[in-house]
Amino acid sequence: MSSVITSLQMQGETGLRPYFADEDFVLYNTDVVPFLRELKKPLWDLTVTSPPYNIGKEYESMQTLDSYVQWCEAWMSLVHNTTSEHGAFWLNVGYTPLHEQAKALPLAYLLWGLSDFYFIQEVVWNYGAGVAGRKFYSPRNEKFLWFVKNADAYVFNLDAVRDPDVKYPNQFKNGKRKVNIAGKNPTDVWNFPKVTSGRNRSSVERTPHPAQFPEKVIERVVLASSNPGDLVFDPFMGSGTTAVVANRLGRRVVGTEIRPDYCQLAVERYLLAKELRGSELSL
Repeated sequence: MSSVITSLQMQGETGLRPYFADEDFVLYNTDVVPFLRELKKPLWDLTVTSPPYNIGKEYESMQTLDSYVQWCEAWMSLVHNTTSEHGAFWLNVGYTPLHEQAKALPLAYLLWGLSDFYFIQEVVWNYGAGVAGRKFYSPRNEKFLWFVKNADAYVFNLDAVRDPDVKYPNQFKNGKRKVNIAGKNPTDVWNFPKVTSGRNRSSVERTPHPAQFPEKVIERVVLASSNPGDLVFDPFMGSGTTAVVANRLGRRVVGTEIRPDYCQLAVERYLLAKELRGSELSL
């Protein structure tokens, strides 16, 4: 039995059998809300996820906007309750139509204050591919909302995510270099390509999942907001990007995913990444 499962059982989760478990990754095929209600104490050091946007994707049931916001408030509050004192929560959200009031309302406007987390910052994820607008600007961004449990004591490993692309690396003032030799702060606008699909344009990491994180985005979040050995949680595991990236970076991972086909996809992707990494280390 893995140490991660043991930790979950000690926190009160005893009746649910994992879909998959090894020493580094435990995945449950279940709804996140009842799962989190069973946990009695803080557990995660970092949660990073992207919930359904309520826009009619194949993996979601459409709700009224009020019902959707209430559902988000429920699971976000439970994430807060199960996050460690120094822990963080990164929430990726996009846009939703608001019928007669808005063509594309940023979900960040509706969700940011639904829990007791302290809001640090909005990060804009900018990408190149996307739909082309005719009567509006072509949308090319989504939001990440960065929350922490404790505003005075949280993990932020800036040196782990510095951008080496410094325009003037050799500037000095009073004999001291003005720029950190490890690189600059990446700023709050991140330029990472989307995971694309389609003939002659599909990303290397593309899976059958219709809404897949790029690994580079999650890598920056995990490096900056957690430490090796920490426990990372993704309540909407989807294609398994969080598990693949966090495990590669030396973190342990727990996830929930309501669809069994996505659970299988995530496990297969995780195991393949682990196998390939082992092969590379043996060379």
